[in-house]
Amino acid sequence: MDENMELPKVDITTNTAPSVEPASAKSSPLSAYYRQPKIYMSLPSGGQFYPQGALDTSEDGKYAVYSMTAKDELMFKTPDALLSGQSTVAVINSCIPSIKDPWQMPTVDLDAILVAIRIATYGEEMDIDTNCPACKEEQRYGFKLTNYLEELAQFNYNKVMTVGELTFHIRPYTYKEFTKKTLARIEQEKIFNIVNDKDMSDEEKVDRFGVSFVRLTELTVENIADVVKQIDTPNGSETDVAQIKDFILNSNKEIFEALSQGLNAMKAQLDLKVKNSKCDKCEHIFDINVTMDQADFFGARS
Repeated sequence: MDENMELPKVDITTNTAPSVEPASAKSSPLSAYYRQPKIYMSLPSGGQFYPQGALDTSEDGKYAVYSMTAKDELMFKTPDALLSGQSTVAVINSCIPSIKDPWQMPTVDLDAILVAIRIATYGEEMDIDTNCPACKEEQRYGFKLTNYLEELAQFNYNKVMTVGELTFHIRPYTYKEFTKKTLARIEQEKIFNIVNDKDMSDEEKVDRFGVSFVRLTELTVENIADVVKQIDTPNGSETDVAQIKDFILNSNKEIFEALSQGLNAMKAQLDLKVKNSKCDKCEHIFDINVTMDQADFFGARS
């Protein structure tokens, strides 16, 4: 199989499938009123990168998406559960039952899944408030979220990157890995900001600031190293995780920067944007970056 082959397209349909209901409800007159799938979607990953048992693979590559329940909506209003990733996992379990273990889901699927759940719950239209970067006029734009899923049809996860004589085989993070690294970075940034702590001596501030700065730098490099699963050289290949991490941590900056730029370029393909928006006042054309912050993204129906 070609390592760089294009992944299956993302689309949505309105097919039918069994409703989500407890086994005990099968004989109840309420059984006809349980949730039905609102849309079907294809995953940007094409179902790749899921470990065995994490995804109930569909024969046609399409997965049922159900609307959120009242309980699901409340999960996205719980700050601690949002920060830990637990609320996202719970809502994906509820709305896309085919994903058996969302913690093992590749992060390339995350934003598309959240968009699909929002479409299934509130519809495909979403209002976005922003200020024109040219004249600063406040604007409101209607965005059709299905356009984003259609754009992901062009997404191609490049599993191989070449830097000089070296070939790097990479994979996306799992959602569990992504969440742990995000939490680690937040903790380090909290320590990094201790310079504003008036109750701490200057000597202790310098000490802790230095340690935190070093750790933040290491985390940045580790974020790259952890997605590399194999490195090919003219003299053979290396698959040992410790050896790979040690090499990335100690390689020259050209190698690190090339990998970083390649990964950022792929991530940019997944960013949710309203493209070519036109200001009503000055007619400036600009793109709007839509934040996938769950508390806001799922906080309103429009």
